[in-house]
Amino acid sequence: MKRTPIFATLLLVLSLMTGFAQAEPGQININTATVETLASLDGVGEAKAQAIVDYRAENGPFQSAGDLTEVDGIGERTLEKNAKRVTVK
Repeated sequence: MKRTPIFATLLLVLSLMTGFAQAEPGQININTATVETLASLDGVGEAKAQAIVDYRAENGPFQSAGDLTEVDGIGERTLEKNAKRVTVK
């Protein structure tokens, strides 16, 4: 029985690391995503993904997906292309 808490903790950590615990499959939480994950968004390469992470570090978490347009290089068109994939939850 002592293994259950360890197993549950391990499962939780692994699910958080792999993104399994996201709100919906395929969605990316822009407040917690890595550069590599953000770069998978349509129209966002590594440089823009790094800009998102830097903006988040300097200004705190995004309040809404629309706040992405505050990041240099991210415009309305990029936001529209990824509207169903980004979340702040």
